[in-house]
Amino acid sequence: MYIPEDTIAGLATAAGEGGIAIVRVSGPRSAEALERLTSLRRPLKDHLLCHTLVRDLQGSQIDECMAVYMASPRTYTREDVAEFQLHGGRWASSRLLRALNELGIRTAEPGEFTKRAFLNGRIDLSQAEAVMALIRSESDRAARCALRQLDGGVSAFIREAQNEISAILAGIEAALDYPDEIPEEEACASLRDRVRAVRDRLKHAGDEKMARILENGLDTVLCGSVNAGKSSLLNALCGESRAIVTDIPGTTRDIVSGTFYLDGIRVNLKDTAGLRDSSEEIEKIGIGLARQAVEKSDLLLIVIDAARPMDRETMDLLKETEGKDRIIVLNKQDLPPCDETVARAGSEAVTVSCSTLEGMDRLKEKISSFTRGASQGEISQLRHIMLAGQAALALDRALSLLEEEHGIDLVAIDLREALDLLGAITGDRVDEALLDDIFSRFCVGK
Repeated sequence: MYIPEDTIAGLATAAGEGGIAIVRVSGPRSAEALERLTSLRRPLKDHLLCHTLVRDLQGSQIDECMAVYMASPRTYTREDVAEFQLHGGRWASSRLLRALNELGIRTAEPGEFTKRAFLNGRIDLSQAEAVMALIRSESDRAARCALRQLDGGVSAFIREAQNEISAILAGIEAALDYPDEIPEEEACASLRDRVRAVRDRLKHAGDEKMARILENGLDTVLCGSVNAGKSSLLNALCGESRAIVTDIPGTTRDIVSGTFYLDGIRVNLKDTAGLRDSSEEIEKIGIGLARQAVEKSDLLLIVIDAARPMDRETMDLLKETEGKDRIIVLNKQDLPPCDETVARAGSEAVTVSCSTLEGMDRLKEKISSFTRGASQGEISQLRHIMLAGQAALALDRALSLLEEEHGIDLVAIDLREALDLLGAITGDRVDEALLDDIFSRFCVGK
């Protein structure tokens, strides 16, 4: 629980060896911590980095460091803050944190600095989540989305929707309070278009699948019959030897993974066992895993050996995956083609050679087309998209009531539910359990 009188401390940099280790303190005793553990004395100069020695409460030197005092409210948490910039490594920072604990300043919980920034009104909940999204970003596009969210882009969009719903509610309440002046039929007719407009904006604000791809990467499974060249293709796309490549059928038993980046999005490749009838127990398990991976994938790369006749397993796979997001890859372009196989694969197939790397650029361009929608919506985080979708459903119910000319007092219930759901994005309406869950995913010093 947040206690305003509480002062917390935590390591703000990664643990382990490094050039600098920063220990951050936030709360009303921040200035006292500097006075008791360094040679700095009040009045402390605000936001001025100073050179000093840092000692424990018994007077033993811990380190030579740079320290800064930052007075509220011009700080990350809007509280008084002190920071110690020590030499990197575990020893000095651990000794300083122990000295701070002996002083009565407790160790921060995960995400507690950012949680205080939220509770003190410096940022809203969506911006707080953007901090973690930025820290965890592994691609340009994910980082840009996090920065847009941190800058208030998501908050502005959601607050605009909240304001419009609040205005609609005000119109309903006016009609309920003054029925003689505002007939209910007139109120319903004027509100339908406004409710529909907000609902449509929320429905199209983000795509759950694209949000997951932006956050976790495009899960792409290479599948096909044995010796089609799946392992060679994985190695070629990743630019390194991740999978064993031999002429022996059935080399791949377990799923082999690799990653590469396209247009700022991570592509997670999974090389699976070749699909065929097998009596060998281990290979049968690998084929079972391959079929499970196919079901869970975002994109399939169906790899076909263009130099030999298409086998029954490949023909079955092409039928089974119709309608799924897939790319048919005709491999071994460097060899004389089997015309029947090329014809069966169809005109949409991408022709490549894993030996000469011919066609790889075309294949990568095709793969990137399945990520084009990522980061283009107003909302890019899964939690926010789900809440906005639920709010849109509540507005759907309200719209149905308006169109069926039910009582507008019933419409108001659904509108208030939509407001509550949107408030869970910005943090206007949120319980302690949700806050604990969100901030528990942060590192201690953030």
